[in-house]
Amino acid sequence: MAGKKRRVSIRIDMTPMVDIAFLLLIFYMATTQFKPPEARAVDLPESHSMIELPDKDVINITVTKYDSIYVDYISNVEVEIDGKMMKVPARTVRPADITTVSHEVNRARAVNIRALIVIKGDGGASFGVMQDVMKSMQENGLERFLIITDLESSAGEES
Repeated sequence: MAGKKRRVSIRIDMTPMVDIAFLLLIFYMATTQFKPPEARAVDLPESHSMIELPDKDVINITVTKYDSIYVDYISNVEVEIDGKMMKVPARTVRPADITTVSHEVNRARAVNIRALIVIKGDGGASFGVMQDVMKSMQENGLERFLIITDLESSAGEES
């Protein structure tokens, strides 16, 4: 038998790759925003309908259980970064009342005319306040808007 050449094993150190993978994971976890925070938290009433809202171009009208009204939207704000003026998206939250809610919505629409108007009313909010908000908007030509609810879970469903 002729002498067989012995095979040399190759060893690859995986430690640097694992370190890089964890650093990237931590970076993405720390910098990713999945959903922008709401201006005011509300407990939405339940219904059977389900409508997917877009991630951008939305004007939110929030009515809390204390009948406070807030209009919030995303607008571009000029900020100085490294000596240069740049436009950066920022959330604008403006308090309103029955008489000024349509004015605040029109101010938000001046920033983005294509924005979808969404009303989020707390389940504990007064019916009269919600009715007044919708009436005020209709009187000012804002007749297209969505009222957002939570999806009602079926009584027969088990988790």
